[in-house]
Amino acid sequence: MGAGGYVSSIPVRPAHLGHALASEWTKIRSVRSTIWTLGVMLLLIVGIGLLATLAAGSEREMDPLLAVGFVGVLLGSLCVITLGVLSISSEYGTGMIRTTLTACPSRVRVLTAKAVVFFGLALVITTIATTLVALLDFGMLNGPAPTTDQWLRATVGAGLYVALLGLLALGVGTLLRHSAGAISAMMGLVLLPMLLALFLQGESVKELQRALIEYSVPSALATLYDIPFLPSGPSGWTPLWILAGVTAVVLGGAYAAIAQRDV
Repeated sequence: MGAGGYVSSIPVRPAHLGHALASEWTKIRSVRSTIWTLGVMLLLIVGIGLLATLAAGSEREMDPLLAVGFVGVLLGSLCVITLGVLSISSEYGTGMIRTTLTACPSRVRVLTAKAVVFFGLALVITTIATTLVALLDFGMLNGPAPTTDQWLRATVGAGLYVALLGLLALGVGTLLRHSAGAISAMMGLVLLPMLLALFLQGESVKELQRALIEYSVPSALATLYDIPFLPSGPSGWTPLWILAGVTAVVLGGAYAAIAQRDV
């Protein structure tokens, strides 16, 4: 040791977002919940899509041709929602979040890394699955050839919508910090509007019933496949932009909460 004290031979580099991304990627690919949830999601999207295609058969004409994949994507989205919540809430449940924030004190960086890694993984896996189902539909069913816009909405659009749902779930998980509570809240968001609409009868609540159906998650996904539940609701890519806005607001609240609260 010299007069200036000990100097380590190991280079010291300032931490940045890339380190947080590498850490979150290691976490998400090494836990069982990722394998199980994404595996079940693939099984639902591709399996139900294939079964629906076989059931529809090639004897009768389908229009729109790619709409058969809708049910599998809707059910598969529930798995992505679960993984989105667990990506953050499981660390609060086990206390791992303390280690994470000790290694990376910047809470904004931690949440950003989680959001980027999760969204990228969910988008890639879901888009691959929806594209495979769309190709099966196109090859096995009879009907008018889909337009470029229909192809994009049934593949990339559906993948983006499901990934955004998962990102919204991550934001809700950050706010609630409780796995069961956040998953229940997200399942309610997905399923409750349609269930409420079924029980709302009478002219006085007709507008409310219509709004619940038009802006529900199942109807939004169906719109991407050109089979909206009601013709008066959002059309084309509009449901995707609506969900993107809602997700941005919830994530903004999540950033504010994680920056101010104790772990």
